[in-house]
Amino acid sequence: MVPRNSRRLRAVGTLSVVMATVVAALALPGAASAAPTRYEAENGSLVQAVVESNHAGFSGAGFVNVDNVVGSSVELTATAAQAGPATLTIRYANGTADNRPADISVNGELVVDDLAFPATGAWTTWQSLTTTAQLAPGANKIRITSAGATGAANIDYLDVDAAGVPASDYESESAAISQGVVESNWAGYSGSGFVNYDNVVGSSVEYAVTAAQAGAHSLAFRFANGTTTDRPLSISANGGTPVTLSFPPTGAWTTWQTATTTLPLAAGTNKIRTVATTAVGGPNADKLSVAFSGPADTERPLPPTGLRSTGHTTTTVSLAWDAGSDNVGVTGYDVYQHGQLVTSVGNVLQATATGLIADTEYDWTVFSKDAAGNVSVASTNMIVRTDPAPADTVAPTTPGSLRSTGKTATSVDLAWTASTDNVAVTGYDVFRDGVQTGTADGTATAITSAGLTAGTEYAFKVRARDAKGNLSGFSNEIKATPSAGGPAGSPDPGTVSTLASGVDVAWGVVFLPDGSALFSERETFTVYRLTKSGQKTSAGKISQAVGTDGEGGLLGLELSPTFATDHWLYVYHTASEGNRIVRIKYENGALVQSSYQILLQGLAKNRYHNGGRLRFGPDGKLYASVGDAQNSANAQSNTSLNGKILRINADGTIPSDNPFGNAVWSKGHRNPQGLDFDSQGRLWEAEFGNTSQDEVNLITKGGNYGWPNCEGTGGSCAGFIAPKKVWATNVASPSGLTIINDRVFVATTVGQRVYRMTIDSSSNLVDQKIYFQGTYNRLRTVEVDHDGDIWLTTSTDKDGTPNNDRVLLVDIVYSGTRTQKPA
Repeated sequence: MVPRNSRRLRAVGTLSVVMATVVAALALPGAASAAPTRYEAENGSLVQAVVESNHAGFSGAGFVNVDNVVGSSVELTATAAQAGPATLTIRYANGTADNRPADISVNGELVVDDLAFPATGAWTTWQSLTTTAQLAPGANKIRITSAGATGAANIDYLDVDAAGVPASDYESESAAISQGVVESNWAGYSGSGFVNYDNVVGSSVEYAVTAAQAGAHSLAFRFANGTTTDRPLSISANGGTPVTLSFPPTGAWTTWQTATTTLPLAAGTNKIRTVATTAVGGPNADKLSVAFSGPADTERPLPPTGLRSTGHTTTTVSLAWDAGSDNVGVTGYDVYQHGQLVTSVGNVLQATATGLIADTEYDWTVFSKDAAGNVSVASTNMIVRTDPAPADTVAPTTPGSLRSTGKTATSVDLAWTASTDNVAVTGYDVFRDGVQTGTADGTATAITSAGLTAGTEYAFKVRARDAKGNLSGFSNEIKATPSAGGPAGSPDPGTVSTLASGVDVAWGVVFLPDGSALFSERETFTVYRLTKSGQKTSAGKISQAVGTDGEGGLLGLELSPTFATDHWLYVYHTASEGNRIVRIKYENGALVQSSYQILLQGLAKNRYHNGGRLRFGPDGKLYASVGDAQNSANAQSNTSLNGKILRINADGTIPSDNPFGNAVWSKGHRNPQGLDFDSQGRLWEAEFGNTSQDEVNLITKGGNYGWPNCEGTGGSCAGFIAPKKVWATNVASPSGLTIINDRVFVATTVGQRVYRMTIDSSSNLVDQKIYFQGTYNRLRTVEVDHDGDIWLTTSTDKDGTPNNDRVLLVDIVYSGTRTQKPA
């Protein structure tokens, strides 16, 4: 066995939630009447684990020591007489100083993600953790799977109490009280007293309740009502739709009874609010008892309707909408602007977005969500322009000290001193030989002018501009001559030519054995063949593809590693039920429609965050980037395929060495798109951030990249794998990624540029270069062909105009010796 090493704590929030639930459950006096059934771990089905007996204190014949890898597990078969909730108690020992979390699943469905198994002080000190699960009648497969690279704790046994789940008690006197007092003048209460509501409408008690899992929960309120009049309360959870519960007379203030209702709760902390609805106030409130009543809610709400603007200023937009609906109840709404989460609200039907830019169009959608974390599809969108800013006639100051800071055979690096403005510099225009050839963003003071000819002298100058279009004077003009040089094997962009125009969001690009390419149009669902001479012919449509009025449609393409003999073209596209990975034969210049095969389907879709890139790895497996479908909770769930990098066999089956027993290879992604492998066969990925940071990640088996807890390097990032490169979202939004000679090229949409970085010996990305900024508009896909040149697609898709995109050919000039990409 590998020695057990300390590990970083991956899920502090999960630990606190689960431990609070465990303590509450174990402290209850009213547990189930029947004794639980014990299942010794050593009798289970083991994967990457062994039975041992070298640490004293275990029961049975031994305990299970799982290997120190993600995915090692013990599976036990527990029998339930009938369907219903059950209490699961796991006895374990953890002699390290750190938490060793595990995922708990029942019959293949994740019950608890990253259940904390904290240190017990020694391998001979055994403790118990308790959680709950819904069991089916008959045999149930309960699996405990290591969630971290150092494995789970030593597992002694599992106790299953299928007679019911004990409730957790919350004393009213410890809750948040509004217009009420704590008293103890009537006998028979529990705890240290009870709450006497003031005799007014609106007096309330609010309980903070911890739930181990999302779903329906039974809420039992112990109360006394010594009057002859009903004292109803409005009961709500987390601001959701309230229910009115009757609290009838009990005969005396010393006679205590229970009133029960059921509401959906979220996993973690919930606010249960009880509000008096009549002028006589509420009853005397003793305590609230909460128990999971299941089953878990997996049905997504319907989206809100009637989205409309209720006002706007230069920096704000106010929105309102009509309520969405849900099988249990809508608890809140998320407000998005073109795929970015701007704000979340509770169960209210309005919100205001702030911090916007004047005189700018914003594309708004709203999503319903419920207590179980299910999120609806997008509402219909609403485009709102902010008000113009006051008149500004002051031009920025002139940029100074323009100079050349480096050159290659096809490029010149430029730098200058920043301009200033009375409001803000929003960009720079770069001129070459008197013609504007590019732009830089307002915070930039450097750019690379590419596509030049070695030995030719060029004249450069720069000017600044602001949001109102006021232009500064020109900087000093300099002259520079690109010349050979640079690191060996450096791939430098040279001449750019247009292979095809009038294209509609060219998304996937793959190269056929003859050097021509197939590319997909996202919006038309058509695959085209394009030669290097610019000849474009249709290969046919993917008739099963549908759009999402956003970023879904016909997305990534990839060729089979054995395409020369099997002719398989792999496709990622949006369909009626969700996103799919399929394959279809390409023969004699056309797609063979009868050969269409679904390999993986039902990946959740939404207007944005669909992912979509495909790439075969050196191991012969197909890797796919899948977005979180605008439901960030998907990204951390091992059983959801969204917010993930997936890995499947060429025939769609699941490789036996995948870390979670399904198609998931890595998790914690928001909207990953670019994928490629370096010279060592390692996978790199480009990912859209939300509002602050975009990322490039080095992907590892079973790795957790943090979303939604962590965006780039911001948020609660402890215990997650850090990105290798981050940019502000307004200068990137990366889509395509390709690697040449261990130089990573990333095409960006909002940034309207290509970044190139070098992978150094420490696996960091260094020596960043910026090409084509503002020259060709939004850039989508970057791929290297058989000749070592780059095909670059534009993606002017934000305005929804069809047929305004291009496929560009970038001639790549290599300094020194070229190192081939891995096969």
